Amino acid sequence: MTAEGWTLRPIAHMRNGFADKFGLPRQSGLAEEIPGEIVFLPEFRVREAFRGLEQCSHLWLVWVFDRAARSGWSPTVRPPRLGGNTRVGVFATRSPFRPNPVGLSCVRLERVDFDAPEGPVLHVRGADLADGTPILDVKPYLPYADSRPDARAGLYDPLGDQRLRVVLPEALTAGLPEETLRAAREILSRDPRPGYQHDPARRYGLGYGGYDFRFTVDGDTLTVAEICPSSPANTNTEEAT
Repeated sequence: MTAEGWTLRPIAHMRNGFADKFGLPRQSGLAEEIPGEIVFLPEFRVREAFRGLEQCSHLWLVWVFDRAARSGWSPTVRPPRLGGNTRVGVFATRSPFRPNPVGLSCVRLERVDFDAPEGPVLHVRGADLADGTPILDVKPYLPYADSRPDARAGLYDPLGDQRLRVVLPEALTAGLPEETLRAAREILSRDPRPGYQHDPARRYGLGYGGYDFRFTVDGDTLTVAEICPSSPANTNTEEAT
């Protein structure tokens, strides 16, 4: 701690199928099927520090937008989810471009693996973090204190639970792990495109679980055209066709 602020350090990192931030759910809990592991740094792999955590169903993760950190900040941002054209106050959004690049996510805890080689390892679902994201803290979610059913979301209220219909031909899925397909289908249904792009001829590439899912979107229907193993030349991206 100094007169200017505090120095924080990671205690763990996320491990999952997202090599890049493109395609990540816009909020935690939107894609409940996405599995992940929270792997702690060696000095925090102390069994006693996790005593009682297995009784919790959900956790808060405090983490770092390490892929979006910038040297400066802007008082207004243009959230892609709101169309990418309207500027609103940064504190009225969940934009990663903030004075301090800190994120907060609620995830479902499936189990605590005390016996893993890197254990204790937390197995979670529904995270909106990319693989390798630094995690600063883990806290239990308390329903009686953290749930506010009558809360308003301001600018985000009209968005609701929007989903796309996903067309995933069986001919493309032979040999792919069922859990990877299930998670990819849920991710795609949440429309990973920037909110301001609506060209039905544009092809996008979602990298997840070691595979690249290439797709187009026309109206409310997303069609997967190709699935191939990810490689350095075939990463999460978008391309005009």
